Amino acid sequence: MGFVVRGIEHIPPAAQSGAVTIGNFDGVHRGHRALLSRLKRVAQELGGPAVVLTFDPPPARLLRPDQAPPALTWMERRSEILFNLGVDFICICQTTHALLELTPESFFQQVLLDHLRMVGMVEGPNFRFGKDRHGDVELLTELCQRHQVRLSVAAAEAEDGEWISSSRIRSLISEGDLRAANRLLLEPYRIRGLVQPGAARGRQLGFPTANLEQIPVLLPPHGVYAGLASVQGERYAAAIHLGPNPTFGEAAPKVEVHLLEFAGDLYGQWIEVELWEQLRGIRKFSGVDQLLAQLRADIDRTRTMVSPLTFLPKP
Repeated sequence: MGFVVRGIEHIPPAAQSGAVTIGNFDGVHRGHRALLSRLKRVAQELGGPAVVLTFDPPPARLLRPDQAPPALTWMERRSEILFNLGVDFICICQTTHALLELTPESFFQQVLLDHLRMVGMVEGPNFRFGKDRHGDVELLTELCQRHQVRLSVAAAEAEDGEWISSSRIRSLISEGDLRAANRLLLEPYRIRGLVQPGAARGRQLGFPTANLEQIPVLLPPHGVYAGLASVQGERYAAAIHLGPNPTFGEAAPKVEVHLLEFAGDLYGQWIEVELWEQLRGIRKFSGVDQLLAQLRADIDRTRTMVSPLTFLPKP
């Protein structure tokens, strides 16, 4: 497992003199995997660490707060996947307006050379850096040559004639197409939330649910989804309800997770839930009996789809 370093002013010697790549890496998808594989190879050839430099918060939050896209991963989750791909250090740079005002040349010198002392760099063909994103791969090539830094430009990855990107995955999730989004991700899309008390209506109906709040990532459209819930290292097939409960006259949207084959108290715990596929939309039922029949059908479909995999080792 690698190490997380917060703040470029705290870079340890072990994270210096290696190969660096820069980006948000939101979602950590198949396109990122190809770039990180190249990073690891370059780092090994240079005899140094493989280093990811990322930013918290993402620059768009400061530059365009009203237009900043919702996150696909929280930082701890993102770090976990990056380390699984062989990254040695993740350096989290605090994003400030002063940092965003640095010219490409100043950013290269102050951050990459003075703090990280990098000797190699790996980026994609559309990489931009520095104030107003004025720096491009052409300028990066010049700067690397001038400072004797080995630069490797990784080709972008595509599927079905379209580039694999975080924005493409975000669009698929926003449309509710989890199956397509998960094909582009390295692991099924995951949300995280704190279990809080609800109306306990699910328990009264025989289908207790964990009500999740403080979810830090993008939610797909309202509907019922099949997936997996992780609780203290154990995984359970789960039917997930996103949205209001019109049958009971409730208009406020909720995130409710029914864990199959689980018994216990989850209040106050953080749980993570993988979303595999949308089963149906939200609808108002004529009464409790019709609702119960649909819930049983949802759970049967979830069990058929997910249960055979619930006892595999946690990835």
